[in-house]
Amino acid sequence: MQNNPNNPYDDIFSNISRIVEEIVKNMPEHQHARIVGYTIITRGSNEPPAVFRIGDDDDDDGIPYEVVESDSMIYITAEMPSDPKNLPFADIQVNTIRICVDNRETTIVLDHPIDVIHSYYRVHRGVLDITLQKIRNA
Repeated sequence: MQNNPNNPYDDIFSNISRIVEEIVKNMPEHQHARIVGYTIITRGSNEPPAVFRIGDDDDDDGIPYEVVESDSMIYITAEMPSDPKNLPFADIQVNTIRICVDNRETTIVLDHPIDVIHSYYRVHRGVLDITLQKIRNA
């Protein structure tokens, strides 16, 4: 597909694709890795998804995290310590999320109620990713 001359982001996405390909080529066992493709989709809402960080960077007791929100989903990414004594977890409730690791805890109060059954979290390589589905018409 040709780049759209009216879209300044086409060159950026092309460069990102080349960077990812180079990273994969330099990974151990790269001959088994394949990039099939990727898509960046923006939905037709009045406001684009926003990323915002809550809390002070100097707060030693809290767990640093970022939130991205769209019309139907909320994504939270939290930085985990490199050597936790216990497995980090997220307690997902309708209006709050509690992130816990060892003796540290952060509670996030949500602006929108979420569907707990269709929401989940994952801890991988020092990052806790939480995916929350908003309750429709709430």
